[in-house]
Amino acid sequence: MELFDIAGLKVAMNCRDKEDGLLRQRSRAYLAENQSEAPDFSLDMPDDALKTYAEKYNSLNLDECHYVFMGEAFYTKLLKFDGLMLHASCIEKDGMAYLFSAKSGVGKSTHTDLWIKTFDNVRMINDDKPAIRYMNGRFYACGTPFSGKHDKSINCSVPIRAIIFIERAKENRIERLTPDKAIPLFLSQTVRPVNAEYMSLVLELLDRILREIPIYKLYCNISREAALTAYNGINDNLKEVDGNEN
Repeated sequence: MELFDIAGLKVAMNCRDKEDGLLRQRSRAYLAENQSEAPDFSLDMPDDALKTYAEKYNSLNLDECHYVFMGEAFYTKLLKFDGLMLHASCIEKDGMAYLFSAKSGVGKSTHTDLWIKTFDNVRMINDDKPAIRYMNGRFYACGTPFSGKHDKSINCSVPIRAIIFIERAKENRIERLTPDKAIPLFLSQTVRPVNAEYMSLVLELLDRILREIPIYKLYCNISREAALTAYNGINDNLKEVDGNEN
């Protein structure tokens, strides 16, 4: 077992012995300096569980099975620490996090790449499965070693500015979503546990997210104008809301 700093938590993980394994490689940036601290929780995958998982998901090799299983185990443990993971491409701009979520193939990574090319002071936090965690009175987007097909992730925690669900369209426009419209979109892009206790934790956390984080729907094409539409639309909306509250 090695100790890692992930999403503000001390996580003990068995990355197994293979030096070129996915989890071992992608977790190095999260390795804790002090390996003697007590973990908040531990993650491991026994050999018999790996065998069963490999039989169920026979399109994956053993290393991929281990990586996916450990990501799922991390998600489950995270729920008890005011956190969950969202299928999203998450970037930081000017010290605030923006999470772009969509079904695979819609273009969330393409859109965040447009932000990186269009604006200054933008960096990738996690390109596939960032953690959302409530810490110190607000929600943060956090990098995790579970970064999908491409290893685009950094070990950081950044306050969330907005969550945006993407839909392809010929013309670019963005709209603020009410909670009832945001709920099904959010649930479609996070794990919904079979266990009733854990599903209750998901719903409780989602209720807090919808009350505290602005949620948007972005209709967009693949152009830099789409990035401008998203950024300007979000900030114009939030300025208007803040003005009305004052």
